Amino acid sequence: MKLPVRTSLLAALTAATALAAPCLSAHAAGTDPWVRAWGENAQGQLGNGSVLSQQTPAAVTGITRDDVRELSGGGGGAAAAANPFAVALLKDGTVKSWGSNTTGQLGNGTLVAQPFPATVAGLSGVSEVSAGLNHVLAVKGGRVLAWGSNASKQLGTGQDTTNPYRAPIPVQSLDKVRDVGAGCDFSVALRQDGTVWTWGKGDNGRLGTGNNTTRETPQKVPDLVDVESVAVGCDHVLALTADGVVKAWGKGAEGQLGNDSTADSNKPVDVAYLDAVARIFATSASGFAVLDDGSLAGWGKNTDRQLGDGTNANRTTPVVLDTLKGVQSIAGGADFTVAALDDGSVIGWGANAAAQLGDGTTTGTTGTSTVTALPPGSGITHVATTVTGKSAFAY
Repeated sequence: MKLPVRTSLLAALTAATALAAPCLSAHAAGTDPWVRAWGENAQGQLGNGSVLSQQTPAAVTGITRDDVRELSGGGGGAAAAANPFAVALLKDGTVKSWGSNTTGQLGNGTLVAQPFPATVAGLSGVSEVSAGLNHVLAVKGGRVLAWGSNASKQLGTGQDTTNPYRAPIPVQSLDKVRDVGAGCDFSVALRQDGTVWTWGKGDNGRLGTGNNTTRETPQKVPDLVDVESVAVGCDHVLALTADGVVKAWGKGAEGQLGNDSTADSNKPVDVAYLDAVARIFATSASGFAVLDDGSLAGWGKNTDRQLGDGTNANRTTPVVLDTLKGVQSIAGGADFTVAALDDGSVIGWGANAAAQLGDGTTTGTTGTSTVTALPPGSGITHVATTVTGKSAFAY
């Protein structure tokens, strides 16, 4: 699908637009109030009013960090068909969206791309939000709303799958939901009772229900209880239980299940050699765990050095990343990883051809090296990326 005229015209205003979106170098001093974004931007997914890529963090138009509860990047690469976009849940319970809109994933009633944040009309009281490859999930009053593509039944509505849903619609049969995660054509919900429910595309066993069947309404993941948090990659899921065990299911070809195998699993398996886990994060095809002692472990896809372990070999079990300390938040797209540290800085590692590391270059990292996108003291506590793309956000 071609970009709408109003977005395409922005390309002719590149110089002026670039000046209008202030950037913060890795060496800047002091704090800055804005949500920041960098990397690919051909569909306006960085939210700065332009369609220009950004080699250093640029302000997302009109959104301060203090206003944001959660930000989630969706979609993939630069092309319109890859659907790169983002949604931000504000502390007042409203949601803003921007970027590509070919499957209605902006929730604004249209299929028109939008290079700056705008409020999703009629949506308030939201407590959680998650963007997938081409759809969005939101929690309101313990129930789940969804919008965007339903081609793989990932909206959980039990309704038509041929047309995108351009505005939020209720997911069937779920209540008392405390968190959600949207992946590549499937959805995950964590209920208050510690059970996990999934729906949408079943390929690679990503629903965790014991088969590869696509489901149009939520189904409970069997034999999985006391889950405290979930993290959803493109086609795999991680779940952290109350006793500190990490479970995984879905695609395993790059080692993203962490169970010393490259086989898919359609039911939860234990991630090996992990205990005392405090937090979990899923990137596109990898996993990370922050341990109780503050150390970091990673596993899964590593062909572009996105694990930061000094190699470019996929890891089928977790490896402790000794050089990475103080990690508060991690996110990663197709071939890179970014992290927010406890000193307020944002660092990155992996591939960088699209400036997705935000350090002002297009040079990827080697060995265990990292680069700095935002300096210590910047006030950043969280990062996000598009699901399989090369765009990043810090807030």
